[in-house]
Amino acid sequence: MDKKNAREVIRSGKTYLGIELGSTRIKAVLTDGNYIPIASGDHEWENKLVDGIWTYSVNEIWDGLRDCYKNLAADVMNKYDEELTTVSAMGISAMMHGYMVFDKNNNILVPFRTWRNTITGEASDKLSELFGFNIPQRWSIAHLYQAILNNEEHVGRIDYMTTLEGYVHWMLTGNKVLGIGDCAGMFPIDASTKNFNEEMISKFDKLIAPKGFSWKLKDILPKLLLAGEDAGVLSAEGAKLLDPTGKLKSGIKMCPPEGDAGTGMTATNSVAKRTCNVSAGTSCFAMVVLEKDLKALHREIDMVTTPDGLPVAMVHCNNCTSDLNAWINLFEENLKLFGVNVEKGEIYEKLYRLALKGDKDCGGLMTYPYFSGEHVTHMNEGRPLFVRMPDAKFDLANFMRAHLISSLGVLKLGMDILSKEEGVTVDRVMGHGGLFKTKGVGQSLLAAIMDSPVTCMETAGEGGAWGAALLAAFAAEGNGKTLPEFLETKVFADSKGSTLEPDPEDIKGIDAFMETYRKGLVAEKAAVEGLKC
Repeated sequence: MDKKNAREVIRSGKTYLGIELGSTRIKAVLTDGNYIPIASGDHEWENKLVDGIWTYSVNEIWDGLRDCYKNLAADVMNKYDEELTTVSAMGISAMMHGYMVFDKNNNILVPFRTWRNTITGEASDKLSELFGFNIPQRWSIAHLYQAILNNEEHVGRIDYMTTLEGYVHWMLTGNKVLGIGDCAGMFPIDASTKNFNEEMISKFDKLIAPKGFSWKLKDILPKLLLAGEDAGVLSAEGAKLLDPTGKLKSGIKMCPPEGDAGTGMTATNSVAKRTCNVSAGTSCFAMVVLEKDLKALHREIDMVTTPDGLPVAMVHCNNCTSDLNAWINLFEENLKLFGVNVEKGEIYEKLYRLALKGDKDCGGLMTYPYFSGEHVTHMNEGRPLFVRMPDAKFDLANFMRAHLISSLGVLKLGMDILSKEEGVTVDRVMGHGGLFKTKGVGQSLLAAIMDSPVTCMETAGEGGAWGAALLAAFAAEGNGKTLPEFLETKVFADSKGSTLEPDPEDIKGIDAFMETYRKGLVAEKAAVEGLKC
Protein backbone atom coordinates (compact mmCIF):
# COMPACT_ATOMS: atom_id res chain seq x y z
CA MET A 1 0.00 0.00 0.00
CA ASP A 2 1.40 3.40 -0.98
CA LYS A 3 1.71 6.22 1.54
CA LYS A 4 -1.29 8.19 0.21
CA ASN A 5 -3.67 5.25 0.45
CA ALA A 6 -2.30 4.25 3.84
CA ARG A 7 -2.94 7.76 5.16
CA GLU A 8 -6.55 7.59 4.00
CA VAL A 9 -7.05 4.17 5.60
CA ILE A 10 -5.59 5.39 8.90
CA ARG A 11 -7.61 8.63 8.81
CA SER A 12 -10.86 6.76 8.14
CA GLY A 13 -10.15 4.14 10.83
CA LYS A 14 -10.41 1.21 8.41
CA THR A 15 -7.66 -0.57 10.30
CA TYR A 16 -7.30 -3.28 12.95
CA LEU A 17 -5.15 -3.15 16.07
CA GLY A 18 -3.74 -6.04 18.06
CA ILE A 19 -1.70 -5.75 21.26
CA GLU A 20 0.04 -8.68 22.93
CA LEU A 21 1.79 -8.70 26.29
CA GLY A 22 4.51 -11.30 25.81
CA SER A 23 7.08 -12.48 28.30
CA THR A 24 9.83 -10.08 27.24
CA ARG A 25 8.04 -7.62 24.97
CA ILE A 26 4.70 -5.90 24.64
CA LYS A 27 3.93 -5.45 20.96
CA ALA A 28 1.25 -3.60 18.99
CA VAL A 29 0.50 -4.21 15.31
CA LEU A 30 -1.74 -2.07 13.12
CA THR A 31 -3.09 -3.59 9.90
CA ASP A 32 -4.85 -2.11 6.93
CA GLY A 33 -8.27 -3.29 5.76
CA ASN A 34 -6.62 -6.22 3.96
CA TYR A 35 -5.08 -7.40 7.27
CA ILE A 36 -1.54 -6.48 6.20
CA PRO A 37 0.63 -4.94 8.96
CA ILE A 38 1.41 -1.30 8.24
CA ALA A 39 2.82 -0.09 11.58
CA SER A 40 4.00 -1.42 14.91
CA GLY A 41 5.27 -0.42 18.32
CA ASP A 42 6.74 -2.27 21.26
CA HIS A 43 8.04 -2.08 24.80
CA GLU A 44 10.61 -4.39 26.34
CA TRP A 45 10.06 -5.72 29.83
CA GLU A 46 11.02 -8.71 31.96
CA ASN A 47 9.41 -10.60 34.81
CA LYS A 48 11.04 -10.44 38.23
CA LEU A 49 11.47 -13.11 40.89
CA VAL A 50 9.99 -11.48 44.00
CA ASP A 51 9.71 -13.54 47.19
CA GLY A 52 9.96 -16.70 45.12
CA ILE A 53 7.23 -15.61 42.67
CA TRP A 54 7.75 -14.71 39.00
CA THR A 55 5.71 -11.55 38.54
CA TYR A 56 5.11 -8.20 36.80
CA SER A 57 3.65 -5.34 38.83
CA VAL A 58 0.41 -3.60 37.84
CA ASN A 59 2.37 -0.40 37.26
CA GLU A 60 4.71 -2.24 34.90
CA ILE A 61 1.70 -3.55 32.97
CA TRP A 62 0.23 -0.12 32.36
CA ASP A 63 3.52 1.72 31.90
CA GLY A 64 4.44 -0.90 29.31
CA LEU A 65 1.11 -0.75 27.50
CA ARG A 66 1.19 3.04 27.31
CA ASP A 67 4.77 3.06 26.04
CA CYS A 68 3.96 0.40 23.47
CA TYR A 69 0.94 2.33 22.18
CA LYS A 70 2.91 5.59 22.16
CA ASN A 71 5.58 3.91 20.03
CA LEU A 72 2.92 2.57 17.67
CA ALA A 73 1.38 6.02 17.26
CA ALA A 74 4.86 7.47 16.65
CA ASP A 75 5.52 4.82 13.99
CA VAL A 76 2.26 5.76 12.26
CA MET A 77 3.21 9.45 12.35
CA ASN A 78 6.76 8.81 11.13
CA LYS A 79 5.68 6.60 8.24
CA TYR A 80 2.48 8.29 7.14
CA ASP A 81 2.41 11.76 8.77
CA GLU A 82 -0.98 10.89 10.26
CA GLU A 83 -2.38 10.85 13.80
CA LEU A 84 -3.70 7.50 15.03
CA THR A 85 -7.07 8.26 16.60
CA THR A 86 -9.29 5.24 15.94
CA VAL A 87 -9.48 1.76 14.39
CA SER A 88 -12.33 -0.48 13.26
CA ALA A 89 -11.68 -3.06 15.97
CA MET A 90 -8.95 -4.09 18.37
CA GLY A 91 -7.93 -7.08 20.43
CA ILE A 92 -5.79 -7.78 23.50
CA SER A 93 -3.66 -10.87 23.94
CA ALA A 94 -1.14 -11.94 26.57
CA MET A 95 0.88 -14.83 27.91
CA MET A 96 -1.62 -17.47 28.98
CA HIS A 97 -2.75 -18.76 32.34
CA GLY A 98 -1.39 -17.50 35.64
CA TYR A 99 -3.26 -15.97 38.56
CA MET A 100 -4.73 -12.51 38.97
CA VAL A 101 -7.36 -12.09 41.69
CA PHE A 102 -9.24 -8.97 42.78
CA ASP A 103 -11.52 -7.94 45.62
CA LYS A 104 -14.94 -6.29 45.26
CA ASN A 105 -13.26 -2.88 44.98
CA ASN A 106 -11.16 -4.07 42.00
CA ASN A 107 -7.94 -4.10 44.04
CA ILE A 108 -5.44 -6.82 43.16
CA LEU A 109 -5.06 -9.12 46.18
CA VAL A 110 -1.64 -10.65 45.51
CA PRO A 111 1.05 -9.88 42.91
CA PHE A 112 0.33 -11.39 39.48
CA ARG A 113 1.58 -15.00 39.45
CA THR A 114 2.70 -15.73 35.90
CA TRP A 115 2.71 -18.93 33.85
CA ARG A 116 6.40 -19.31 34.69
CA ASN A 117 5.80 -20.28 38.32
CA THR A 118 6.05 -23.94 39.27
CA ILE A 119 4.78 -23.59 42.83
CA THR A 120 1.46 -25.43 42.59
CA GLY A 121 2.58 -29.04 42.39
CA GLU A 122 0.38 -30.30 45.23
CA ALA A 123 -2.72 -28.59 43.84
CA SER A 124 -1.96 -29.76 40.31
CA ASP A 125 -1.68 -33.39 41.41
CA LYS A 126 -4.80 -33.38 43.59
CA LEU A 127 -7.01 -31.64 41.02
CA SER A 128 -5.77 -33.87 38.18
CA GLU A 129 -6.77 -36.91 40.26
CA LEU A 130 -10.11 -35.36 41.26
CA PHE A 131 -11.09 -34.44 37.70
CA GLY A 132 -9.40 -37.30 35.81
CA PHE A 133 -8.03 -34.47 33.66
CA ASN A 134 -4.57 -32.95 33.49
CA ILE A 135 -4.36 -29.70 35.45
CA PRO A 136 -0.96 -28.08 34.75
CA GLN A 137 0.75 -26.10 37.47
CA ARG A 138 0.43 -22.79 35.62
CA TRP A 139 -3.37 -22.98 35.24
CA SER A 140 -5.39 -20.47 37.25
CA ILE A 141 -7.37 -23.16 39.07
CA ALA A 142 -4.12 -24.79 40.25
CA HIS A 143 -2.93 -21.45 41.62
CA LEU A 144 -6.28 -20.88 43.33
CA TYR A 145 -6.37 -24.29 44.97
CA GLN A 146 -2.71 -24.06 46.02
CA ALA A 147 -3.51 -20.74 47.71
CA ILE A 148 -6.35 -22.51 49.51
CA LEU A 149 -4.05 -25.38 50.56
CA ASN A 150 -1.54 -22.79 51.78
CA ASN A 151 -4.30 -21.10 53.85
CA GLU A 152 -3.53 -17.77 52.20
CA GLU A 153 -5.64 -15.06 53.78
CA HIS A 154 -6.63 -13.35 50.53
CA VAL A 155 -8.67 -16.26 49.13
CA GLY A 156 -11.80 -15.48 51.15
CA ARG A 157 -11.87 -11.95 49.71
CA ILE A 158 -11.71 -12.93 46.02
CA ASP A 159 -14.41 -11.33 43.90
CA TYR A 160 -12.90 -11.98 40.43
CA MET A 161 -10.17 -14.19 38.98
CA THR A 162 -8.78 -13.73 35.49
CA THR A 163 -5.64 -13.84 33.35
CA LEU A 164 -3.44 -10.96 32.20
CA GLU A 165 -5.26 -10.18 28.95
CA GLY A 166 -8.59 -10.65 30.72
CA TYR A 167 -7.52 -8.03 33.25
CA VAL A 168 -6.38 -5.56 30.59
CA HIS A 169 -9.58 -6.03 28.57
CA TRP A 170 -11.66 -5.52 31.73
CA MET A 171 -9.89 -2.24 32.48
CA LEU A 172 -10.32 -1.06 28.88
CA THR A 173 -13.99 -2.01 28.49
CA GLY A 174 -15.49 -2.73 31.90
CA ASN A 175 -16.38 -6.26 30.73
CA LYS A 176 -15.29 -9.33 32.71
CA VAL A 177 -14.94 -11.67 29.72
CA LEU A 178 -12.29 -13.97 28.28
CA GLY A 179 -11.84 -15.94 25.07
CA ILE A 180 -12.36 -19.69 25.28
CA GLY A 181 -8.73 -20.44 24.39
CA ASP A 182 -7.43 -18.85 27.58
CA CYS A 183 -10.49 -19.86 29.58
CA ALA A 184 -9.23 -23.38 28.84
CA GLY A 185 -6.07 -22.38 30.70
CA MET A 186 -8.06 -21.32 33.73
CA PHE A 187 -10.36 -24.34 34.10
CA PRO A 188 -11.23 -27.38 31.93
CA ILE A 189 -13.64 -26.89 29.03
CA ASP A 190 -16.52 -29.19 28.07
CA ALA A 191 -16.06 -29.80 24.34
CA SER A 192 -19.79 -30.50 23.87
CA THR A 193 -20.96 -27.21 25.36
CA LYS A 194 -17.89 -25.09 24.60
CA ASN A 195 -18.02 -23.72 28.12
CA PHE A 196 -16.50 -24.43 31.51
CA ASN A 197 -17.01 -28.05 32.58
CA GLU A 198 -19.99 -27.95 34.95
CA GLU A 199 -19.34 -31.38 36.46
CA MET A 200 -15.79 -30.43 37.39
CA ILE A 201 -16.95 -27.06 38.77
CA SER A 202 -19.36 -28.95 41.03
CA LYS A 203 -16.55 -31.25 42.20
CA PHE A 204 -14.33 -28.28 42.99
CA ASP A 205 -17.04 -26.45 44.92
CA LYS A 206 -17.70 -29.60 46.95
CA LEU A 207 -13.96 -30.02 47.60
CA ILE A 208 -13.56 -26.54 49.10
CA ALA A 209 -17.00 -26.33 50.77
CA PRO A 210 -15.57 -26.95 54.28
CA LYS A 211 -13.62 -23.69 53.95
CA GLY A 212 -16.88 -21.74 54.00
CA PHE A 213 -15.94 -19.13 51.39
CA SER A 214 -18.69 -16.69 50.41
CA TRP A 215 -18.12 -17.42 46.69
CA LYS A 216 -18.65 -20.37 44.36
CA LEU A 217 -16.20 -20.94 41.52
CA LYS A 218 -18.58 -19.74 38.79
CA ASP A 219 -19.03 -16.49 40.73
CA ILE A 220 -15.40 -15.49 40.27
CA LEU A 221 -14.68 -16.78 36.74
CA PRO A 222 -14.92 -14.51 33.66
CA LYS A 223 -17.70 -14.95 31.12
CA LEU A 224 -16.48 -17.27 28.36
CA LEU A 225 -16.69 -16.04 24.76
CA LEU A 226 -15.96 -17.64 21.38
CA ALA A 227 -14.03 -15.81 18.66
CA GLY A 228 -16.31 -13.31 16.94
CA GLU A 229 -18.68 -12.83 19.87
CA ASP A 230 -19.42 -9.42 21.38
CA ALA A 231 -16.79 -8.46 23.96
CA GLY A 232 -17.74 -4.80 24.34
CA VAL A 233 -16.14 -1.55 23.24
CA LEU A 234 -13.25 0.61 24.37
CA SER A 235 -14.56 2.92 27.09
CA ALA A 236 -13.59 6.56 27.54
CA GLU A 237 -11.67 5.57 30.67
CA GLY A 238 -10.00 2.71 28.83
CA ALA A 239 -8.94 4.93 25.93
CA LYS A 240 -7.32 7.34 28.39
CA LEU A 241 -5.58 4.45 30.16
CA LEU A 242 -4.00 3.34 26.90
CA ASP A 243 -3.36 6.80 25.43
CA PRO A 244 -3.06 9.55 28.06
CA THR A 245 -2.76 12.16 25.28
CA GLY A 246 -6.49 11.78 24.69
CA LYS A 247 -6.12 11.33 20.92
CA LEU A 248 -7.43 7.75 20.89
CA LYS A 249 -11.23 7.74 20.61
CA SER A 250 -13.52 5.52 22.66
CA GLY A 251 -16.25 3.27 21.26
CA ILE A 252 -13.89 0.97 19.31
CA LYS A 253 -15.22 -2.57 18.99
CA MET A 254 -13.12 -5.12 20.88
CA CYS A 255 -12.88 -8.85 20.27
CA PRO A 256 -12.71 -11.43 23.09
CA PRO A 257 -9.25 -11.26 24.70
CA GLU A 258 -7.17 -14.35 23.97
CA GLY A 259 -3.99 -15.99 25.17
CA ASP A 260 -0.81 -16.04 23.14
CA ALA A 261 -1.46 -19.65 22.12
CA GLY A 262 -4.77 -18.66 20.52
CA THR A 263 -3.32 -15.65 18.74
CA GLY A 264 -0.37 -17.77 17.63
CA MET A 265 -2.74 -20.30 16.08
CA THR A 266 -4.60 -17.47 14.37
CA ALA A 267 -1.45 -15.76 13.07
CA THR A 268 -0.28 -19.02 11.49
CA ASN A 269 -3.65 -20.15 10.09
CA SER A 270 -3.53 -23.19 12.36
CA VAL A 271 -7.07 -23.34 13.75
CA ALA A 272 -8.46 -26.17 11.59
CA LYS A 273 -8.30 -29.87 12.47
CA ARG A 274 -4.97 -31.65 11.81
CA THR A 275 -3.00 -28.40 11.81
CA CYS A 276 -0.19 -27.57 14.20
CA ASN A 277 1.77 -24.46 15.06
CA VAL A 278 4.93 -24.17 17.10
CA SER A 279 5.75 -20.92 18.87
CA ALA A 280 9.36 -20.72 19.99
CA GLY A 281 10.70 -17.77 21.93
CA THR A 282 11.18 -17.26 25.67
CA SER A 283 8.91 -20.25 26.14
CA CYS A 284 7.92 -22.81 23.55
CA PHE A 285 4.71 -24.62 22.77
CA ALA A 286 3.12 -26.74 20.09
CA MET A 287 -0.63 -26.60 19.46
CA VAL A 288 -2.12 -29.61 17.66
CA VAL A 289 -5.78 -29.25 16.64
CA LEU A 290 -7.25 -32.71 17.17
CA GLU A 291 -9.73 -34.62 15.04
CA LYS A 292 -10.62 -36.96 17.93
CA ASP A 293 -10.09 -37.19 21.68
CA LEU A 294 -6.88 -38.62 23.06
CA LYS A 295 -7.08 -42.22 24.26
CA ALA A 296 -5.43 -41.64 27.63
CA LEU A 297 -4.67 -39.01 30.23
CA HIS A 298 -1.13 -37.65 29.87
CA ARG A 299 0.12 -35.32 32.59
CA GLU A 300 2.64 -33.94 30.09
CA ILE A 301 -0.06 -32.81 27.62
CA ASP A 302 -2.46 -29.91 28.21
CA MET A 303 -5.93 -29.95 26.71
CA VAL A 304 -7.01 -26.48 25.57
CA THR A 305 -8.95 -25.09 22.59
CA THR A 306 -8.74 -22.93 19.49
CA PRO A 307 -10.27 -19.43 19.78
CA ASP A 308 -13.50 -20.88 18.39
CA GLY A 309 -13.56 -23.91 20.67
CA LEU A 310 -12.02 -26.89 18.84
CA PRO A 311 -10.02 -29.24 21.14
CA VAL A 312 -6.25 -28.77 21.07
CA ALA A 313 -3.43 -30.86 22.51
CA MET A 314 -0.80 -28.48 23.81
CA VAL A 315 2.81 -29.31 24.56
CA HIS A 316 3.97 -26.42 26.72
CA CYS A 317 7.60 -25.80 27.64
CA ASN A 318 8.52 -23.10 30.12
CA ASN A 319 12.02 -22.70 28.70
CA CYS A 320 13.24 -22.16 25.18
CA THR A 321 15.63 -19.36 24.18
CA SER A 322 16.40 -17.61 27.50
CA ASP A 323 19.61 -19.57 28.10
CA LEU A 324 20.56 -19.33 24.43
CA ASN A 325 20.10 -15.55 24.59
CA ALA A 326 22.27 -15.40 27.70
CA TRP A 327 25.12 -17.09 25.83
CA ILE A 328 24.71 -14.70 22.90
CA ASN A 329 25.01 -11.81 25.37
CA LEU A 330 28.21 -13.36 26.72
CA PHE A 331 29.67 -13.63 23.22
CA GLU A 332 28.74 -9.99 22.58
CA GLU A 333 30.46 -8.97 25.83
CA ASN A 334 33.57 -10.88 24.77
CA LEU A 335 33.67 -9.07 21.43
CA LYS A 336 33.34 -5.69 23.12
CA LEU A 337 36.17 -6.58 25.49
CA PHE A 338 38.42 -6.76 22.43
CA GLY A 339 37.04 -3.55 20.96
CA VAL A 340 34.85 -5.23 18.36
CA ASN A 341 31.36 -3.77 17.98
CA VAL A 342 28.94 -6.04 16.13
CA GLU A 343 25.17 -5.65 15.83
CA LYS A 344 23.35 -8.18 18.00
CA GLY A 345 21.35 -9.40 15.00
CA GLU A 346 24.56 -10.26 13.15
CA ILE A 347 25.84 -12.24 16.12
CA TYR A 348 22.65 -14.29 16.14
CA GLU A 349 22.77 -14.76 12.38
CA LYS A 350 26.37 -16.00 12.22
CA LEU A 351 26.22 -18.23 15.29
CA TYR A 352 22.86 -19.78 14.32
CA ARG A 353 24.14 -20.54 10.83
CA LEU A 354 27.33 -22.00 12.26
CA ALA A 355 25.17 -24.51 14.17
CA LEU A 356 24.17 -26.10 10.87
CA LYS A 357 27.83 -27.08 10.37
CA GLY A 358 28.05 -28.94 13.68
CA ASP A 359 27.90 -32.71 14.14
CA LYS A 360 24.36 -34.01 13.76
CA ASP A 361 24.39 -35.35 17.35
CA CYS A 362 26.25 -32.25 18.66
CA GLY A 363 29.49 -34.15 19.21
CA GLY A 364 28.94 -35.17 22.83
CA LEU A 365 27.79 -31.78 24.16
CA MET A 366 24.64 -31.48 26.25
CA THR A 367 22.72 -28.55 27.68
CA TYR A 368 19.55 -28.04 29.72
CA PRO A 369 18.23 -24.47 29.30
CA TYR A 370 16.03 -24.65 32.41
CA PHE A 371 15.66 -21.15 33.84
CA SER A 372 12.51 -22.45 35.53
CA GLY A 373 10.89 -25.83 36.07
CA GLU A 374 9.40 -28.06 33.37
CA HIS A 375 6.30 -30.15 34.00
CA VAL A 376 6.99 -32.44 31.03
CA THR A 377 10.27 -33.56 32.65
CA HIS A 378 8.87 -33.22 36.19
CA MET A 379 11.20 -30.45 37.33
CA ASN A 380 9.76 -27.96 39.81
CA GLU A 381 12.72 -25.61 39.41
CA GLY A 382 15.42 -25.03 36.84
CA ARG A 383 19.18 -24.57 36.76
CA PRO A 384 20.64 -23.77 33.32
CA LEU A 385 23.25 -26.47 32.79
CA PHE A 386 25.93 -27.22 30.20
CA VAL A 387 27.87 -30.50 30.35
CA ARG A 388 30.11 -32.47 28.02
CA MET A 389 31.97 -35.74 27.83
CA PRO A 390 35.76 -35.47 28.27
CA ASP A 391 36.26 -36.71 24.72
CA ALA A 392 33.50 -34.55 23.22
CA LYS A 393 34.15 -32.47 20.13
CA PHE A 394 33.98 -29.14 21.89
CA ASP A 395 33.81 -26.47 19.21
CA LEU A 396 31.58 -23.47 18.60
CA ALA A 397 29.43 -25.13 15.92
CA ASN A 398 28.56 -28.05 18.20
CA PHE A 399 28.07 -25.68 21.14
CA MET A 400 25.49 -23.63 19.23
CA ARG A 401 23.81 -26.69 17.73
CA ALA A 402 23.43 -28.28 21.18
CA HIS A 403 21.81 -25.13 22.56
CA LEU A 404 19.45 -24.80 19.61
CA ILE A 405 18.31 -28.42 19.75
CA SER A 406 18.00 -28.48 23.54
CA SER A 407 15.86 -25.33 23.40
CA LEU A 408 13.34 -27.62 21.67
CA GLY A 409 14.18 -30.72 23.73
CA VAL A 410 11.16 -30.65 26.02
CA LEU A 411 8.94 -30.02 23.00
CA LYS A 412 10.39 -33.15 21.38
CA LEU A 413 9.55 -35.27 24.44
CA GLY A 414 5.94 -34.03 24.45
CA MET A 415 5.44 -34.46 20.71
CA ASP A 416 6.76 -38.04 20.96
CA ILE A 417 3.87 -38.80 23.33
CA LEU A 418 1.32 -37.50 20.82
CA SER A 419 2.84 -39.17 17.76
CA LYS A 420 4.12 -42.46 19.20
CA GLU A 421 1.60 -43.18 21.96
CA GLU A 422 -1.54 -41.49 20.60
CA GLY A 423 -0.94 -41.80 16.85
CA VAL A 424 -1.73 -38.11 16.29
CA THR A 425 -0.88 -36.89 12.80
CA VAL A 426 -0.89 -33.41 11.31
CA ASP A 427 -1.17 -32.12 7.77
CA ARG A 428 1.04 -29.08 8.30
CA VAL A 429 3.28 -27.49 10.93
CA MET A 430 3.71 -23.73 11.06
CA GLY A 431 6.64 -22.19 12.94
CA HIS A 432 6.75 -18.69 14.40
CA GLY A 433 8.62 -16.78 17.08
CA GLY A 434 12.13 -15.51 17.71
CA LEU A 435 13.82 -18.88 17.16
CA PHE A 436 12.89 -18.70 13.47
CA LYS A 437 14.18 -15.18 12.74
CA THR A 438 17.38 -16.56 11.22
CA LYS A 439 15.92 -18.05 8.07
CA GLY A 440 16.17 -21.80 7.72
CA VAL A 441 18.03 -22.62 10.94
CA GLY A 442 15.45 -23.13 13.67
CA GLN A 443 13.02 -24.17 10.94
CA SER A 444 15.21 -27.05 9.70
CA LEU A 445 15.88 -28.32 13.22
CA LEU A 446 12.18 -28.17 14.09
CA ALA A 447 11.36 -30.14 10.92
CA ALA A 448 13.70 -32.90 12.12
CA ILE A 449 12.28 -32.80 15.65
CA MET A 450 8.69 -33.00 14.36
CA ASP A 451 9.61 -35.38 11.49
CA SER A 452 7.34 -33.22 9.38
CA PRO A 453 7.65 -30.36 6.88
CA VAL A 454 7.67 -26.98 8.64
CA THR A 455 6.47 -23.75 7.04
CA CYS A 456 7.38 -20.23 8.15
CA MET A 457 5.32 -17.45 6.60
CA GLU A 458 6.58 -13.97 5.78
CA THR A 459 4.20 -12.59 8.40
CA ALA A 460 5.34 -15.03 11.12
CA GLY A 461 7.59 -12.39 12.67
CA GLU A 462 4.55 -10.24 13.51
CA GLY A 463 3.48 -12.95 15.96
CA GLY A 464 0.57 -12.88 18.36
CA ALA A 465 -0.06 -9.14 18.16
CA TRP A 466 -0.96 -9.63 14.51
CA GLY A 467 -3.05 -12.65 15.51
CA ALA A 468 -4.95 -10.43 17.95
CA ALA A 469 -5.57 -7.93 15.14
CA LEU A 470 -6.92 -10.75 12.95
CA LEU A 471 -9.30 -11.85 15.72
CA ALA A 472 -10.45 -8.24 15.94
CA ALA A 473 -11.06 -8.23 12.19
CA PHE A 474 -13.02 -11.49 12.49
CA ALA A 475 -15.19 -9.96 15.21
CA ALA A 476 -15.89 -6.96 12.97
CA GLU A 477 -16.46 -8.67 9.63
CA GLY A 478 -16.75 -12.43 10.08
CA ASN A 479 -20.18 -12.25 8.41
CA GLY A 480 -21.24 -15.78 9.33
CA LYS A 481 -17.98 -17.47 8.34
CA THR A 482 -16.23 -19.82 10.72
CA LEU A 483 -12.83 -18.70 11.95
CA PRO A 484 -11.00 -21.27 9.73
CA GLU A 485 -13.03 -20.12 6.72
CA PHE A 486 -12.32 -16.46 7.43
CA LEU A 487 -8.59 -17.03 7.76
CA GLU A 488 -8.32 -19.36 4.77
CA THR A 489 -10.35 -17.27 2.32
CA LYS A 490 -9.79 -13.68 3.44
CA VAL A 491 -6.44 -13.49 5.21
CA PHE A 492 -4.17 -16.27 3.95
CA ALA A 493 -5.52 -16.91 0.45
CA ASP A 494 -2.42 -15.36 -1.13
CA SER A 495 0.04 -15.81 1.72
CA LYS A 496 3.67 -16.56 1.02
CA GLY A 497 6.00 -18.74 3.02
CA SER A 498 8.90 -21.16 2.88
CA THR A 499 8.65 -24.86 3.66
CA LEU A 500 11.53 -27.13 4.68
CA GLU A 501 11.39 -30.92 4.65
CA PRO A 502 13.08 -32.85 7.48
CA ASP A 503 16.61 -34.06 6.76
CA PRO A 504 16.90 -37.82 7.55
CA GLU A 505 20.44 -37.30 8.87
CA ASP A 506 19.22 -34.50 11.15
CA ILE A 507 16.51 -36.83 12.46
CA LYS A 508 19.06 -39.54 13.30
CA GLY A 509 21.38 -37.05 14.98
CA ILE A 510 18.63 -35.46 17.05
CA ASP A 511 17.31 -38.88 18.09
CA ALA A 512 20.81 -39.76 19.36
CA PHE A 513 21.09 -36.38 21.12
CA MET A 514 17.69 -36.87 22.78
CA GLU A 515 18.63 -40.33 24.05
CA THR A 516 21.49 -38.73 25.96
CA TYR A 517 19.22 -35.80 26.93
CA ARG A 518 16.81 -38.20 28.65
CA LYS A 519 19.60 -39.97 30.54
CA GLY A 520 21.18 -36.69 31.60
CA LEU A 521 18.03 -35.35 33.25
CA VAL A 522 19.33 -36.86 36.49
CA ALA A 523 22.12 -34.26 36.35
CA GLU A 524 19.61 -31.44 35.97
CA LYS A 525 17.63 -32.82 38.91
CA ALA A 526 20.80 -33.00 41.01
CA ALA A 527 21.62 -29.39 40.11
CA VAL A 528 18.16 -28.29 41.24
CA GLU A 529 18.46 -30.19 44.51
CA GLY A 530 22.08 -29.30 45.21
CA LEU A 531 22.22 -25.65 44.16
CA LYS A 532 19.80 -23.70 46.32
CA CYS A 533 19.47 -19.94 46.41
